[in-house]
Amino acid sequence: MHPSNRFSESKVPLMRLARAFANLRMPEQQPKALGSLSQLEPIPKDTQETAGATPGLLPMRMATSASSVNRPQAKYSGPRSHHGSLPGERWRIASQPDTKPISQDQLVAEVKGIYAGLVMVEGKCIQVDLKQTQLAKEAAPGPPPVLNNEQYQALIALHRTLLHEHHDFFLASQHPSASPAVKRLAVKYAMPARLWRHGIHSFLELLRNRLPHSLEYMLSFIYLAYSMMTLLLETVPAFEDTWVECLGDLGRYRMAIEDENIRDREVWTQVARQWYLRSANRLPATGRLYHHLAILARPEPLPQLMYYGKALSVGNPFLAARESIMTLFTPILQPNGRKPRYPPHTTAYVRCHATIFTGYSLDNFNESLEEFKDDLDSHIERIGKRYLEQGYQVALSNCMALMGYGSEENPLTRLINQTRQHRLENETIFLPRQNAVRPISILRPNARPQGPPQPVVGLRQIDTFRHALNLFNKTAEIHFKRLGDMNVLSFAHVTLVFLRYMSNLPGAMVILAPAFPWADLATMLNSVIDVLKPISYSHIESSTMSKPEQELKLNLGLQLLVPEEPTVGEDDDDATSPTNDEFRPFPEEWAMQGLAWTHDYFPMNWFKNDNLETEKHYMEAESMRTEYRPERVAWLGVQIARSTSQLIYDGVTYQFSACADG
Repeated sequence: MHPSNRFSESKVPLMRLARAFANLRMPEQQPKALGSLSQLEPIPKDTQETAGATPGLLPMRMATSASSVNRPQAKYSGPRSHHGSLPGERWRIASQPDTKPISQDQLVAEVKGIYAGLVMVEGKCIQVDLKQTQLAKEAAPGPPPVLNNEQYQALIALHRTLLHEHHDFFLASQHPSASPAVKRLAVKYAMPARLWRHGIHSFLELLRNRLPHSLEYMLSFIYLAYSMMTLLLETVPAFEDTWVECLGDLGRYRMAIEDENIRDREVWTQVARQWYLRSANRLPATGRLYHHLAILARPEPLPQLMYYGKALSVGNPFLAARESIMTLFTPILQPNGRKPRYPPHTTAYVRCHATIFTGYSLDNFNESLEEFKDDLDSHIERIGKRYLEQGYQVALSNCMALMGYGSEENPLTRLINQTRQHRLENETIFLPRQNAVRPISILRPNARPQGPPQPVVGLRQIDTFRHALNLFNKTAEIHFKRLGDMNVLSFAHVTLVFLRYMSNLPGAMVILAPAFPWADLATMLNSVIDVLKPISYSHIESSTMSKPEQELKLNLGLQLLVPEEPTVGEDDDDATSPTNDEFRPFPEEWAMQGLAWTHDYFPMNWFKNDNLETEKHYMEAESMRTEYRPERVAWLGVQIARSTSQLIYDGVTYQFSACADG
């Protein structure tokens, strides 16, 4: 029997207990009346230690209008018709009752009343959760104390009441007629965070620590919290980012406790991933979200490596990912440990990154790199179109390794930071003077702008950077030599976006250019030019990135990139299904969002498409592979040729070549 069905047997007493909680009389110590909105205060840290009567539970409070007040009705004990009308009464449809708009004073009073009850229930939740946690710590070694059915039901009812109180508070404070001051209350008192922390997360951790005895109750509460979050997502869109991430967290909890049904586990893994991707698309520089995605990507090594690296490399990094990434690296680095069952080239590739990240076993790096190179080309040939996804994952991981996984001591990271600081210090303003403009430096008078200072790094950082640069160049060389293979262009796309940014960064090409395979790049770009239509020549020479033509957007096949590796001889065309296509960014562009070297690459509103569902972001259209991506790669080649002398583009013959000295 499914756990949810087993739990249904206790629904009747649970509902009875919930009503009992709702009908409890309030204790003598009532919440203090608040005279003004400015008096609303968050829960003090010592709430759980407050002496006196234990705070009670408030029933869910909803705003009522004057029309809903009960009025006395005339009693009639005679017979009624089948539709319930009185004898001789003409039956007619009643018009909708009139409603009166709520005044500001009524709304303020409602918000204050809801908040007072919320504080009391929240305090009780904190008190109970802390007490149960303390009892578990003080218990004898072994499993934590087991709660009985009545205790679990009481805890669920208590936290459900808190969720309802929060829902009422958000509906009232975010009411369309609320003043700006009232609407700011939820942010001022961190209500979304308090909802998750005290209403959901602490209780889920309490239940998780008591598994497997608490399984049915944990499933029930997860479903309850999930339904509440979806309701808040629809009714309180002002905090959409918070609700979406909370839904992802709930999906991950549900996935983590599913051990019996593998299909259910995969379904909830996909549910959590879609919520996190939706949140990451709205907040691409938040590393915490990519850390969650890396955990969901287990046991697949390439997406794990990409997401862990991105969690450390974006503008708001999640530093705890430095510990989590070791769950991927440690089994591969241990000489006598149990090795994960990855393909040989994947094992060697992850070992290369583990060596760069940790600085351990640097003497064995070249051996791992050679093992990776020997099998990579045949692997690309073997899996065909499916390499489009793996290709950009490999390219992104290489770029982030070259940037030191967000390390401030990395040479390229220091160049970026110092160049930004240099530009800020030499920023100019313009003052009108006789119909002319005159630049005025905001530096001290007579100060001469100087070039960006060169980075100073330690020997260990230089050594790991040298290995990362070697991995970057050798991997690029293998991909660029696969002429005419459209399946490696996702790798080329990411790599060229990185080079485009670095070619405009003073001092960067001095580090990157000498060992880069420019001749192989030029040959690959020429093979890409050969498949372009003549109309694309003007596009690739444009200074701005163009979107695909409107007439090419209809009746295109979508290919969902499945991470599982196919068997030899598998037909890749089976992954294609016909559907209407509309412009959307490439899958690798969604994956590149948030990184420092892409901030000036994407045009304004490039990712803004309300009609595009999250699950379609990483779906590959055949037109992307054969038409749009080749044009984008050629356009990037032209931009790089305009910024560096190592690559040359001839606008007459539409051909690339490498500089003889490059």
